[in-house]
Amino acid sequence: MSYDRITSDNAALLMVDHQTGLANGVQTMSPPEFVNNVKALATLGKLYNLPAIVTTSAADGPNGPVMPVVTSLLTDATLIHRPGEVNAFDNPDFAAAVKKLDRKKLLIAGISTEVCVAFAVLSALKQGYEVYAVVDASGTWDTRVEQAAIARMVQAGAIPITWCAVGAELMGDWRSPVGQAHGALMAEHLPFAGNLFASFAAAKVA
Repeated sequence: MSYDRITSDNAALLMVDHQTGLANGVQTMSPPEFVNNVKALATLGKLYNLPAIVTTSAADGPNGPVMPVVTSLLTDATLIHRPGEVNAFDNPDFAAAVKKLDRKKLLIAGISTEVCVAFAVLSALKQGYEVYAVVDASGTWDTRVEQAAIARMVQAGAIPITWCAVGAELMGDWRSPVGQAHGALMAEHLPFAGNLFASFAAAKVA
């Protein structure tokens, strides 16, 4: 195994069916936790200028529109509305948009983990991409369902990851130009990190 790191030059972000209606069915974490994680991942995409694709399934029906925390942050993302395809890669516009990105690594998150995420991950792997399933920015209705989905993706060659690990690998060094902004992101989305930074700042003043 070779360790080829995620960077802002080789990775792209795919947000699959983060829709308001579907989000109501996420039971693998609390609603605030899920929104927090999705927002954190989208913020990372914006901070590191990752090319992004946002896709929906039947957005004019019960699945609903894209979650506001996604649309408000990924304003430059390509938006693909799928009329009926369950697997996003079965939609020609989505598949073409991913190919056009010309990125080796795909960060994929969505609702639900075992369908919308897993199917896209499996298809991307088959096409030769290196795929990272961002599991804490994805969700479904049962932890057993989620565990089975993650196992299936891993067996196929996908790499499970969290938004925090994605961000750390993208940054690489706290002394980077985005180190301060990254720290602010961590403080906002991880309470313990916010406490650490606040304690450090207070100690410096003292």
